Amino acid sequence: MADTADTANAAPNAAQSALSGRVVLASNNAGKLREFAALLGAAGIELVTQGELGVPEAEEPHVTFVENALAKARHAAKLTGLPAIADDSGLCVRALGGAPGVYSARYAQRAGGEKSDAANNALLVANLQQHADRRAYYYCVLALVRHADDPEPLIAEGRWHGEVIDAPRGDNGFGYDPHFYIAGLEATAAELDPALKNASSHRAIALRALLARLEELA
Repeated sequence: MADTADTANAAPNAAQSALSGRVVLASNNAGKLREFAALLGAAGIELVTQGELGVPEAEEPHVTFVENALAKARHAAKLTGLPAIADDSGLCVRALGGAPGVYSARYAQRAGGEKSDAANNALLVANLQQHADRRAYYYCVLALVRHADDPEPLIAEGRWHGEVIDAPRGDNGFGYDPHFYIAGLEATAAELDPALKNASSHRAIALRALLARLEELA
């Protein structure tokens, strides 16, 4: 087992190497790629999607965001030999007991419908018709592994609070963004300029927390 001095010296190098070369994004979602590329690019990180390297999508069998994020990151790292970052994120609605939650991307599909943003949004609005409480938040967990068997993955989370509105607004964003209204910005996530969204979103909050963790290790 490494002594304390060896561990202390290794941690900064490992943390820096995770973000100094190419880092695999364990997702093929175009919307997420745009957000992550903008956020990580500003830190000088070269991001490559797993699809570009021929990595298939990982299974997401878990009921928690953090377990799914870790499974995706380890899967991408194992098949590429590169550091990997993965997120698991979704919309959590208070009146629906936290749903859609980890099933946000396949909310309608699980109810027998199609897997699409339009179907998911329609089901969400329908399920909220009898509820006055429309409070919700986007939640994101980021998992960064320096290699597939990394025993100390870096984990960070972010929450972006808002409320669900019935009528969609805006043409930007993806997922539930047209129905996710942020009172402080007087706009839905889909109405925001991409630069503003990238600075405000749950993924941005989680990424800032992740970068802060890396700085602590350096």
